[in-house]
Amino acid sequence: MPAPPPISLRLGHSGLSALEELARLRGISKAEAARQAIEEAAERERRREGLAAEAQRLSKDPADVQEMREVAKMMEELRGSW
Repeated sequence: MPAPPPISLRLGHSGLSALEELARLRGISKAEAARQAIEEAAERERRREGLAAEAQRLSKDPADVQEMREVAKMMEELRGSW
């Protein structure tokens, strides 16, 4: 399988500084640091989307909503006893 085509981008001063720091801290090239950062950012977004979908699903579950209310009430009562 052929390698994907290279890309070019302007990072600006803060972006370049962050990339250099990341590469230095990880002991890798700037190109590898950029690849890793992109993959890690995409993974974080996938997790966020999954968590948001789970929260949405739970908010529509009457039993779960009731349980959340009960837990919140217990926590409020515990907070009042301090």
